[in-house]
Amino acid sequence: MNFRQLDLNLLRVLAAIHRTGSVTHAGKALSLSQPATSNALARLRDFFDDELFVRAPSGLKPTRLCEQLAPAVLAQLLALETVVTGHEEFEAAHSDMHWRLSLSDLGEMLFLPQLAGALRSQAPGARLSNISVAANDVAAALEAREIDLAIGILQPRHRGIRTELLFRENYVAVAAPQWRPASGRSGRTLTTQQLAEAAFVVAAPTATFHGSVEQMLVRMKLQDRIVLRARHFGALPDLALTTDLLSIVPEMYARNLSQRYDFRVWGIPGAPAYEVRLVWHSSTDNDPAHQWVRALVQQLFRRPVHADAA
Repeated sequence: MNFRQLDLNLLRVLAAIHRTGSVTHAGKALSLSQPATSNALARLRDFFDDELFVRAPSGLKPTRLCEQLAPAVLAQLLALETVVTGHEEFEAAHSDMHWRLSLSDLGEMLFLPQLAGALRSQAPGARLSNISVAANDVAAALEAREIDLAIGILQPRHRGIRTELLFRENYVAVAAPQWRPASGRSGRTLTTQQLAEAAFVVAAPTATFHGSVEQMLVRMKLQDRIVLRARHFGALPDLALTTDLLSIVPEMYARNLSQRYDFRVWGIPGAPAYEVRLVWHSSTDNDPAHQWVRALVQQLFRRPVHADAA
């Protein structure tokens, strides 16, 4: 095997097939026809004397050799892309950049309106897509360049992943204005006993923001009081207003709801704080366009973190 005889363009095909699990999808991503992509794969197999990918019910699966090659190839391609694009100046007002971020349904409600408004004002030719990615898959999606950044309760501990704390906040309870605890006085904060007597509705999303609401109730030994699980946070306002259920939500969301609905908001004793982070891949650290959009997110959503909240 002589490395000098390898057409380096073929490595882009290797990385694309590894990322998509499909010759067809890889070809589309690289603007190649399917025959050209298939031919490139055949040349790769011949050079490495290995199948590289084998057919499986869910698509093409990499061989052991390919699993060793593909991450290294992808890392080098991303590094080269950063070097090449890093010398270009980014002019937001004239950009047609398409950014792909990952937000859950709650993150979409809380962050997307402000971010979209700022983009329409400062980069009117740019595009923005919210890509649904499960929290555990965010690091892989960033590495594969399926998304450019994510915002949420995320702390991926993967090589090459960067994070920055945007803000730290607490959970609160919201209910219909007529809701009252079953016992005790009605103060601004519910007692542990009052929470244990309540019935809860929670949202259980699978994306990047708040599966941790239910986790918090488990830690507080209140999981048996959950009587309704919704798939999306958007269902909670009507559910809370039309039933006797108490909903546990992030404080930022509660403030957003109270501007539009007649809600009663209660504090929760001992509720752990949550951290919302901006997450991206290190390969885009020096990319001017990515630097600009990260700075915009930080400008819009970063809040001071006080030492006593740590």
